[in-house]
Amino acid sequence: MVRHRHRIFDSRRLLLLLALLLTAGFLATSIISYQVSKRSILNAIVDQSLPLTSSNIYSEIQKDLVRPVLISSTMAHDTFLRNWVLHGEANVDEITHYLREVRTRYGAFSSFFVSERSGLYYTGKGILKRVSPKEPRDAWYYRIRSLPEDYEINVDPDMANKDALTIFINYRVYDFSGNYIGATGIGLTVDAVRQLIGEHQRRFNRTIYFVDATGKTVLFGNTSNQAGIDLRGNPGLGPLLDGILADEAGSYQYVGARGDTHILNVNYMPELKWYLFVEQDQEASLAGIRRTLLINIAISLLVTIVVVSLAHFALRGYQQRMEEMASTDKLTGLLNRHAFTILMDKLLADHRREPQRMSILLADIDHFKAINDHHGHLAGDNVLAAVAKRLQAGLRESDIIVRWGGEELLMLLRRCDLREARRIAEELRQRVQVTPFVANDKDVPVTISIGVTEYHGAEPPEQTVGRADSALYEAKAGGRNRVCVADTSATA
Repeated sequence: MVRHRHRIFDSRRLLLLLALLLTAGFLATSIISYQVSKRSILNAIVDQSLPLTSSNIYSEIQKDLVRPVLISSTMAHDTFLRNWVLHGEANVDEITHYLREVRTRYGAFSSFFVSERSGLYYTGKGILKRVSPKEPRDAWYYRIRSLPEDYEINVDPDMANKDALTIFINYRVYDFSGNYIGATGIGLTVDAVRQLIGEHQRRFNRTIYFVDATGKTVLFGNTSNQAGIDLRGNPGLGPLLDGILADEAGSYQYVGARGDTHILNVNYMPELKWYLFVEQDQEASLAGIRRTLLINIAISLLVTIVVVSLAHFALRGYQQRMEEMASTDKLTGLLNRHAFTILMDKLLADHRREPQRMSILLADIDHFKAINDHHGHLAGDNVLAAVAKRLQAGLRESDIIVRWGGEELLMLLRRCDLREARRIAEELRQRVQVTPFVANDKDVPVTISIGVTEYHGAEPPEQTVGRADSALYEAKAGGRNRVCVADTSATA
């Protein structure tokens, strides 16, 4: 059952003061400890070896590039591919299906084969074009023909996929006699490499990015578009950049725009012709002690919350008992009329936001005065409490029952139209009629009369209750122990 609780007194100021005192004491202790530890750790930063971490990242990224190289190698030595070429490239669907399967199985962005005999460029979608030495965009293929190595890795726009920037692993293909018959391989999107960088960036807690030979950023390990930034414009890094690119590898330090010191390690990756920059903010070295500080603060806050919560529950228990005394009918345990008025204001506010059908039942115990006169007022009180309990048991959880006054009980049925309300009222009437009530060890027949009406959103609730009261009067006048529905034909 929903009950509205109004404040008897305000305990928030007391709880807030208690929370502030505890928090201030805990924070002071934690921050002093942090400052002492911070100075100790900063003195040890010089002994940390960022170059070692950078070398690990370099090796990891190189290792991740080996897998696509192995896939391209497998394609170059595939018996089907070589036999298909040697048999005259007769069935284009076969090579198309093969390349499409490679791309799907290994999650590549693209897969391709260029035939030396026909000059045709095959992809998983069919024949893309015929390569030509006069076409600048085909220069990569003629470079592959003269390579002393078996493969190369280069970055080019992918013509088969709307010129998306792609990292290609181009592998030379030989027939069974060792004669060059074409080039095959796969392509990885720059986004895939960016994701790879991001994974290492999160793993090693460093800033990782690639820079080209001109000093412009190429790829960052995040989704933001930071490519094409000229690092010479960086006030701290710019003056060092020419020396960094010339050395191809080394460790450096510079001061950022915000005055924070950065430690930088650089390695040149000849496979991509890019420089791998691994950068660490000096403050990152304090991550461990910061975590300790946060843990201390979290524990302090937890203790504060527990203490304040215990105080809150104690105060709330007292406040709840006071509110129950003010809002609950002592005899029946139901809400009293005052509490219903407050609760009704909230229900009407909800009704204005989301209109819903509501009905009101007003019940009265028949011949209640006679019960009091013949059996005593204590017996009458017991009958009233028993009837209230019986009615409450027959209602839904969302419904509300109130002691309206004397032996009258008001019930508000939410999401209930007039027809359903009448059915519920009849069930409640029968439930009371068949229930044995005992007073002074004697059976006391008890019945109720009920007036039923539905709430109309445009009217004040007093008008709805008045209509239910009229229906109840009609039920009483009609012989009692019955349900009457209010006439709503005249209601606007």
